[in-house]
Amino acid sequence: MSRTTLTGAVAIALLVAGTRPAAAADKAAELGKNAQAALAALYAKVPAAKALGAKAQAVLVFPKVTKAGLGIGGQHGDGALLRGGKAVAYYSTSGASFGLQAGGQTYGYAMFFMNAKALEQLDVAKGFEVGVGPTVVVMDEGKAKSATTTTMNDDIYAFIFSQKGLMGGLGIQGNNIRKIDPS
Repeated sequence: MSRTTLTGAVAIALLVAGTRPAAAADKAAELGKNAQAALAALYAKVPAAKALGAKAQAVLVFPKVTKAGLGIGGQHGDGALLRGGKAVAYYSTSGASFGLQAGGQTYGYAMFFMNAKALEQLDVAKGFEVGVGPTVVVMDEGKAKSATTTTMNDDIYAFIFSQKGLMGGLGIQGNNIRKIDPS
């Protein structure tokens, strides 16, 4: 290997190593910004979500989750935990499903953690499993219209929003949420 080639390789390696932390910071900032924008859009469309947000300890927002399947399926997305409107941690959601299913879709979802105990469960063990532990209530627009913050007294409320695509079927599904380092 020539001296020029070696010098060039070392220079490129140093350049890449020097930009990696900035790239990680950029990804974290982008995740936080996307989560804030998705939550603002949800608040604009569903007043009950905004009312819950004002009382929640924190809101975990996955702006875009991609789901696809044909018999066997999967889903994945990254998001941010927002406290006081600022991203304080980052998470991924992933899951697998099996059954009579076909299609693909994207959607977002937000989980409103209403008390400290429910929020603590997010980082317990090897990931938060939806349906295990604190009570999770999935809200759709119809249910949200008839709900008030005085009638809502569960641990966690989840809103699914911005659905695009077509996914249909009947099957068994598992979902896991894990804390990530967005680097």
